Amino acid sequence: MHGAQNRGTAQGASEELQKISVFMLKHQIAGLPRNYELVHAAFTGGNSDLARELATLGPRPAQSALDQLGLKHRLPGHCGVSTERLQEETLKTLSMLSDHLSLGLTQKRAFTHSVESVIRSIREDVSVGIDQLLGELELLASIAGDMVKAETALSSQVSHGLESLESADRAMRAAQAAMKRDQLTGLANRISLFQTLDEVHADASPAKPSALVLIEIVDLAGLQHQYGDEAVSKLIRGLATIFRKAIKKHDFIARIEADTFAFVFQGINADEAHIIAERLFTTAENNLVFASETSHDVGGLPLAIGHAMAHEAADSAAWLAIAKTATMLARQNPRQPIIGYKPGPRQVA
Repeated sequence: MHGAQNRGTAQGASEELQKISVFMLKHQIAGLPRNYELVHAAFTGGNSDLARELATLGPRPAQSALDQLGLKHRLPGHCGVSTERLQEETLKTLSMLSDHLSLGLTQKRAFTHSVESVIRSIREDVSVGIDQLLGELELLASIAGDMVKAETALSSQVSHGLESLESADRAMRAAQAAMKRDQLTGLANRISLFQTLDEVHADASPAKPSALVLIEIVDLAGLQHQYGDEAVSKLIRGLATIFRKAIKKHDFIARIEADTFAFVFQGINADEAHIIAERLFTTAENNLVFASETSHDVGGLPLAIGHAMAHEAADSAAWLAIAKTATMLARQNPRQPIIGYKPGPRQVA
């Protein structure tokens, strides 16, 4: 039975990939990774606004329009492109400032050299007449006037350059922050989760335990088909708010896939992780009601929850894999929707 379910999941993923590929070919969208991410998010991300705005671009949309749409919805790939562009602009600004400063130093050296030449001329030739001396001084005054104008212009250029650098720095920080946020819920995303898992796993031990909890909405695609993208987007945002309020401020929460939330809890053991998972399940059940696909009765949203401990995994990737295995087992057994999974002979907690 499990094999049949896995084949069905793989078939669904293949059909999804084919659907996205056909859409990109039909609309002549360039096969860039960030474009695939954009279309994928529109089809499967539960973001009806993105799907609608992508559709309004029509066939053969300009790459700039696609990039603007990706930036608007804070897709990581497009935010990364924006960061690269800002970095290029920053380098150009720095290069321009370097050229202007170099020119200013050259002008100052030339003026200094002219002053030294006049002083040396007076010292070496005491018979210099007043007219010649005045001529030399007028020349120096003219050079000094030009240098003051150049200094004023340089000061303005440097000021504008610094403003550009500060603006680019703010924009890059915003783009980098957006790369780590889920565009629909505002929670951390998969990129942020990987960073957190690496940091937490590095310090984890039986004496300093940490738990990863994954919560999956069962058959999100079926809910979208039955109720529409708008309703499901509202559902996901509501669920995100419920989960955020149900945990402590310092606890980590992310939306890492269209149907999956991830939590990292530090300083708790496996039993405590299971209790927290039960509390999250109950909180969602008490605060969200949704009709199931096979019934007209309104009931709790179907969820599958898996959890795993950091010190029982070889690395952060294995930690996430173990938690995913637990979630898969919970999804396959609706009577046991919360499962803790351990590598080794005794696996299910």
